[in-house]
Amino acid sequence: MQENKEKDLEGLVGDAKAYVNTRLEYIRLYLIERGSKMFADLVTNAAVAICFLLAFLFGTFTLALFLSDVLGSFTRGFGCVALIYLLLAVIVYFTKEKYIEKAIINFTIRRYFNKLADKEEEEDEPKV
Repeated sequence: MQENKEKDLEGLVGDAKAYVNTRLEYIRLYLIERGSKMFADLVTNAAVAICFLLAFLFGTFTLALFLSDVLGSFTRGFGCVALIYLLLAVIVYFTKEKYIEKAIINFTIRRYFNKLADKEEEEDEPKV
């Protein structure tokens, strides 16, 4: 009888060790998945931001050259573009707290919860 209890206890300890090892492996794989998703999101967002920035810069340069041609002077054309950006900066400065920051906060929260909902849907789907 004592021998039977020792075997049960050894089996229980073995099962507990296997469970802990399996759980640690799951956590490791989960962290790798989350890290790789975050890295992929960072890389793609950076690529999109760089493309938008380049398009913006080339568009600005094109506008400045066009205005230079229309006004007959490079100084006037580039000066007009500089004034446009100065006006835009002043507008952003005075409206940032009321409109811009709220829009960015709402966008970020919405994006986070959409990703969370997508993850929950993936977990709920039956795996075949």
